[in-house]
Amino acid sequence: MIDEEGYRPNVGIIITNGAGQLFWARRIGEDAWQFPQGGIQRNETPEQALFRELREEIGLHPDDVEVLGCTRQWLRYRLPQRYIRRGRKPVCIGQKQVWFLLRLVGSEEQVSLNHSGEPEFDHWRWISYWEPARQVISFKRRVYERALAELEPLMAELAAESAG
Repeated sequence: MIDEEGYRPNVGIIITNGAGQLFWARRIGEDAWQFPQGGIQRNETPEQALFRELREEIGLHPDDVEVLGCTRQWLRYRLPQRYIRRGRKPVCIGQKQVWFLLRLVGSEEQVSLNHSGEPEFDHWRWISYWEPARQVISFKRRVYERALAELEPLMAELAAESAG
């Protein structure tokens, strides 16, 4: 599903653990790391897409996580020309994303990267909060910075809650 401006609606998934670190996954067969993300299907809400993608990409169920919040508006990035598939109609020029911040409340042993028939990732690890904005592929960097900045107060609340 592509909107009238050429953007594919998508959800981004940021998962934190009890130590304030973030879930970071390597795309299968590549040296490219990112947060889980995926397209929103027709007649699906962003939250429904979040839980579907969470299950498909990393094997987690809704009761394995707590939704802490999400970005208030779409965050967009354009694809570099070399990634635009001109043969498809409509042409997708980028993605518009709602980013969700989740806290893992289940066991990390529940993570399964080969849960679906077509795995997205082959490895994952926990990393510090701002590290993804430095490591992600350059054309996604600004969106990562904006999502992390907007969701950072929720991390501060979580840390205060854990300390108190």
